[in-house]
Amino acid sequence: MSQTETRGDAVAQTTDTERTTVDPPAADVRLDDSSGQFGDKLFSGVSLAAGIVILLVLAGVAAFLVRDAIPAVTASPEDLNRDTTFWGYVGPLVIGSVIASLIAIVVATPIGIGIALFISHYAPKRLAQPLGYVIDLLAAIPSVVYGAWGALVFGPALVPAFAWLSANAGFIPIFAGGYSQTGRTLLTAGLVLAVMVLPIITSLCRELFLQTPKLHEEAALALGATRWEMVKAAVFPFARAGIVSSVMLGLGRALGETMAVALVLSPGPLTASLINTGNSTIPAEIALGFSEAFGIRRSELIAAGLVLFVITLLVNMIARAVVARYKDFSGAN
Repeated sequence: MSQTETRGDAVAQTTDTERTTVDPPAADVRLDDSSGQFGDKLFSGVSLAAGIVILLVLAGVAAFLVRDAIPAVTASPEDLNRDTTFWGYVGPLVIGSVIASLIAIVVATPIGIGIALFISHYAPKRLAQPLGYVIDLLAAIPSVVYGAWGALVFGPALVPAFAWLSANAGFIPIFAGGYSQTGRTLLTAGLVLAVMVLPIITSLCRELFLQTPKLHEEAALALGATRWEMVKAAVFPFARAGIVSSVMLGLGRALGETMAVALVLSPGPLTASLINTGNSTIPAEIALGFSEAFGIRRSELIAAGLVLFVITLLVNMIARAVVARYKDFSGAN
């Protein structure tokens, strides 16, 4: 045997010895995960129970509304003591509710997004934090306070604007037919609702904008984009689904608002003008008439509530579909 082969065998034996010393057989260690499994099962059970409770409550409310609404829906005009069926009665209320809510969303959405963007990306820190507190404080004001302010202060202040719109924009149907001397119109109610849903949209959008990945923003700025171009390229695409969710949440609040609209509006027959007395909404109609209602009139108001329930459910379903679509679109990009 040569000297080279002898040296190779010695090195191989030394390597095997080192492997045996350095890498001992792994011990058979078993972790007791019974406590973790119990926690997972408990959390899963509580979550499932909460979901079932929500569905049961929703089903109970729907069953109550359907049961008490059937007499009014199937009643004749003579039974209802009016010239039309239930659908002729509730139709103008649905139109009034939808118009007031759309006015609120159209006005509040761009303002809310603009305020949220200013707080998150433009305002200095010493101004952004107090401004955020003020916006959040608006959400804590009771709706009856908004209603009293709209009826006693905001509505009368809009009368000169209504007069100008009637005189100069009367060729537009929604501003034709004269104007209210009290300012208690559907347009006023919609603007009050816009103030009420503004903190909801602003707060949600602000949190979304603040969660935008900083690397995306810095990358856009490093490529030479201005701050506004950075917002369009990085912030808005990231927050798109959340913006839609906040708008739909505000729409749901506007559709269901009761006291503010009831205090602001002067109910009357359906009119095409937004600045004249007339129109009402389903929540305001129920709030103003339910305390003295009985018999078929009570059933009629409950049936109107059922219609509002269905509208709100449809709005939420559409919102979920739109949010899912935007999420998929964002993921594809």
